[in-house]
Amino acid sequence: MNKTERGIMSSLLVVVTVTCVLVSRAECLNSTTPTPLNSCKAFSTCDSCIQNPKCLWCMTNDTCTDYPVSYILPPPAVCKLSQARWGVCWVNFEALIIAMAVLGGTIIISITVFCCCCCCCKKRQSGPDRDEERFARKREEIRQRADERKVERKVRHDDIRKKYGLVPDSDHPYSKFENE
Repeated sequence: MNKTERGIMSSLLVVVTVTCVLVSRAECLNSTTPTPLNSCKAFSTCDSCIQNPKCLWCMTNDTCTDYPVSYILPPPAVCKLSQARWGVCWVNFEALIIAMAVLGGTIIISITVFCCCCCCCKKRQSGPDRDEERFARKREEIRQRADERKVERKVRHDDIRKKYGLVPDSDHPYSKFENE
């Protein structure tokens, strides 16, 4: 498992852990609040109504009704979304839906960007290796050409030295005479 995969796994582990903690805490809070034996119609205020998660407060007619569990969202016959309250009195269902959609979209986009960045970083890490190979090949070619030019220069210089008798131990007629 490489560094990127370990990072993704640790991020997922953190998300799962936080989700489990929040869900277990919410269930603990719900289990500590006593559920009234009365029906939701017995509640007369929003605060007392929303303490029971099975109840829905409608601001239009100030009534507490049973949450219609057969629907995900309460139908307009029960209460308009802009007037329905569940969980807290200061947030209506429309705002709650919009907030949850924005939050969910942000999480999905964040996960997508994170995965794309991990993939791009993985590609970038393999990229410099190719570049380094290319630069190493160019350096080697330049070094070989320089060595070839050096050898050619040495041959030319030796030829010139030989022509003018500057090479020691040569049998050329212009070589220097040694004193006897």
